[in-house]
Amino acid sequence: MSLDAQHRWYLSKMGISTWELRQRQSVEQQIAPGIVAEEDRSVLQPQYDVEPDLELSNDCHANWLTLEKNVNECVACDLYQTRSQAVFGVGNKHADCMIIGEAPGAEEDRLGEPFVGRAGNLLNKMLFAIGLQRKDVFIANILKCRPPNNRDPKLAEITKCEPFLQSQMDLINPKLIVALGRIAAHNLLKTDQPLSSLRGNVNYYGKKKIPVIVTYHPAYLLRSPREKRKSWQDLQFIQSLLRDSTQTKKR
Repeated sequence: MSLDAQHRWYLSKMGISTWELRQRQSVEQQIAPGIVAEEDRSVLQPQYDVEPDLELSNDCHANWLTLEKNVNECVACDLYQTRSQAVFGVGNKHADCMIIGEAPGAEEDRLGEPFVGRAGNLLNKMLFAIGLQRKDVFIANILKCRPPNNRDPKLAEITKCEPFLQSQMDLINPKLIVALGRIAAHNLLKTDQPLSSLRGNVNYYGKKKIPVIVTYHPAYLLRSPREKRKSWQDLQFIQSLLRDSTQTKKR
């Protein structure tokens, strides 16, 4: 099967009509019907009280090994008592794009990898639709351990876990962050704005002002397939920003 045929197949599986990029098309003309909106959740704004020992050296490989060891051995909050294993993150450690979700679910907890199962399968298709694969990005979560019964993360849990995510960002130094869902968006951007207000805009994270694009979580899209049209708009936006970033780097 050709690459073009594979793209069309994945798009059809996502419920998206086949599309072709054309010069001078409006955004509305390029929107394909059919890719995730999430329930309103209260804003979580972490305030640091305890930070793990995450001093970085000049040895990038050693830094990754130390960081992963610290995550796997972390007992800073009560989630270590109910997890099967910590879910560190996976993907390209030199990626231009970092994808951040909320927390591991049951399958992630069992397999030790973020975004597996049905939601992970949909995320793979979403990436493929804009010419990316899991190996091209780095995927992580706000929390490294699964909350019992997939409940929302607690403020104290996020506070203890956030330095791990920050260290991953420091090591990767991504050109773009994609926040999947309301919990990830609120905690990265320290805001309580609704997802509808955050989508479609370039937001910025941290002192380095890393661009952040907010979109729906794949698990929500599985529950609310009518929102796939909006998610497809977000994916096109992400694709254009990554393309611009690549072109700038080549100059």
